[in-house]
Amino acid sequence: MSIVVFGSINMDLVTRTPRLPAPGETLTAHGFVTTPGGKGANQAVACARLDATTRMVGRVGDDVFGAALRGSLAQYGVDTTFVATEPGASGIAAIAVSDAAENTILIVAGANGAVGQADIAALDAALDGATVLLLQLEVPLAAVIGAARAARARGVVVVLDPAPAVPLPDELMQLVDIITPNETEAALLTGIAPHDDAAVVAAAAALRNRGVGTAVIKLGGRGAFVDDGQTRAFIPAFPVTPVDTVAAGDAFNGGLAVGLDAGLTLAAALRLASATGAMAVTRPGAQEAMPTRAEVDALLAG
Repeated sequence: MSIVVFGSINMDLVTRTPRLPAPGETLTAHGFVTTPGGKGANQAVACARLDATTRMVGRVGDDVFGAALRGSLAQYGVDTTFVATEPGASGIAAIAVSDAAENTILIVAGANGAVGQADIAALDAALDGATVLLLQLEVPLAAVIGAARAARARGVVVVLDPAPAVPLPDELMQLVDIITPNETEAALLTGIAPHDDAAVVAAAAALRNRGVGTAVIKLGGRGAFVDDGQTRAFIPAFPVTPVDTVAAGDAFNGGLAVGLDAGLTLAAALRLASATGAMAVTRPGAQEAMPTRAEVDALLAG
């Protein structure tokens, strides 16, 4: 059993600010770090930290960031055999994090923008023995669709984190077993803003009506909601004090994939996902914030 992540690999340029600036406003920040990120790479590290066999398929540049990004993945135990090197710059994300743990993110695709047919061919080999494919939207949409189609043909469970929020074709939705939008992404995909329980239920149903097997809407501090056509339920959040929410969604998806890979029921996998996301927000950073299996198990047991 194993998990394959097909997606983005970025270097995060993170600024700590008292609050997020308004348009046109200049603020004095009080911290800056450079740290490996990218939704794909973050999810791969989340899986590996939870002791799952994890392979990453994607691209880095031949710049100084590229070597550091590849090395970071390997350090956390992710198999980088299928990470290619693209001439030019690696992808970057410019992130501002406020003292209230809110964030804004600007992404420059770099090498991620070159992910395409050659990487789908590499994915075919990476999928040998895999149970779950994790996808996001920081690489070209055509490549995401091709990856989903390749996984579906092999009977691998396709999990899509539809971020950053963009309209998606029915072709992709119908290839997805589990979709995991946050509130903003769910609103864009369905036209329903999930601000109260009734709207959450309606948005999840609308996602399923577009062809996905299971809709899981991430609700931040309110937890999550799942609709698989038989079960419709809210999953409570674990109470923690947030420090940095940058990679919370990536941690959630990693935990979900690990649970599915281990053969847990969907309900149990979602509880593991919620605990993983909760632990990740209690510390700063992206990949370095991903919790170990022992830490997650302790939260689940508590």
